Amino acid sequence: MKIVHFSWEFFPIIRGGLGTFITELSKMQVKMGNEVTVFAMNERNSFLTLDNWKGVEVHRPKTPDFTSTFYLFADRELQSWGSHFKFFADVISYNVLSAAKLIHLLVRKNHRSYDIVDAHDWLGITSGISVKKELDLPLIFHVHSTEKGRSRGKGSRTIEEIEYAGSEAADCIITVSEAMKDELQKLGFPQNKIRVCWNGVDPQKYNIENISKEDIKTLREQYGVNENEKLLFFIGRLVGVKGVDNLVKAMSSVVEEFPDTKLVILGKGEMAEYIKSLIRENMLDDKVILRAEFVDEKTRILHYAASDLVVLPSLYEPFGIVCTEAMSMSKPVVVGAKGTNGMREQVVPNGEKQCGIHVNPYDPSDIAWGIKQVLGLDDGGVQMGRNARERVLEYFTWEAVAKRTLDIYAEFLK
Repeated sequence: MKIVHFSWEFFPIIRGGLGTFITELSKMQVKMGNEVTVFAMNERNSFLTLDNWKGVEVHRPKTPDFTSTFYLFADRELQSWGSHFKFFADVISYNVLSAAKLIHLLVRKNHRSYDIVDAHDWLGITSGISVKKELDLPLIFHVHSTEKGRSRGKGSRTIEEIEYAGSEAADCIITVSEAMKDELQKLGFPQNKIRVCWNGVDPQKYNIENISKEDIKTLREQYGVNENEKLLFFIGRLVGVKGVDNLVKAMSSVVEEFPDTKLVILGKGEMAEYIKSLIRENMLDDKVILRAEFVDEKTRILHYAASDLVVLPSLYEPFGIVCTEAMSMSKPVVVGAKGTNGMREQVVPNGEKQCGIHVNPYDPSDIAWGIKQVLGLDDGGVQMGRNARERVLEYFTWEAVAKRTLDIYAEFLK
């Protein structure tokens, strides 16, 4: 198959789950014998406009700054973005230039052919719509999250309209969980077009057996965690939908019953100062360590390895690759399981295959309850962690994800 992806993020620019997904999926699609072309954003125009990464042909058109020009056509809602309007202008410029290059240079001038177009989120769907119209190629709209969900109903009307237009134009909508399928149906996306394909992880890379005990000990000592103490770990953006504020609020109850427990919070975001103040207000300075920064993948993997329990109380999480990563590292997980939350599909909360606990992420007392359920086990959740990795190996490898995606593509090939 000859596949084109339009994705704002692509290695080495990975801001979240979308970047990880398209990077790993495209690499696996090539490994399976497909020809894969990716059009990605050229951040600060600092990358080659044409490159090859692990067999993936990568185009990154250089985008002029059209901010002031596009502002002339913007309505009040877009103008209210202020300095962030440049991001919107850059995304639209990237889409226009990417679609033009594919249509006029690669296809019409160089006579190349493609079988299918996969456009990811609102950030890439306008390219996809143009390519479908000009080249009559099947269009997949890959929805990783929605504006309404991300913003908890307080987002951009313009982006919501772009998403809906994409759902109307696409031949198929792939989304990342049954929870997201339900959300899309409620938003009016065409039900007959929606297919579900979970995300994945590389279980060879995310394998605790690859991490030395010495490296684990060094990291725990760096955070002041003794051998007899339990280390809880949160990783993610420090924003409202990730529920990290409610996790901090839960910690007073946790340490009251399990005093030999510490929490490390790793991530960047607008709530960093608020989280610091919550830690102070709840007198948790010696129990909660905030590391407000973005770290590389190797460091992230080491943090999973060093932890005893990973806690991810998201209020909104279409899939949650960090949960899959933690499970692949043989760690028990406590996850938000209310509303649109794909992590509840990953985590078996009871029975012989239990690998974690489902909690109400809006309720700090329920988060504390979930944590204490694991800490109170005789083995501290070790068996849950083993079950978690087994579940990953069965359902959440990139090979399984790529195969499912290709099967969906095949439904819509002309």
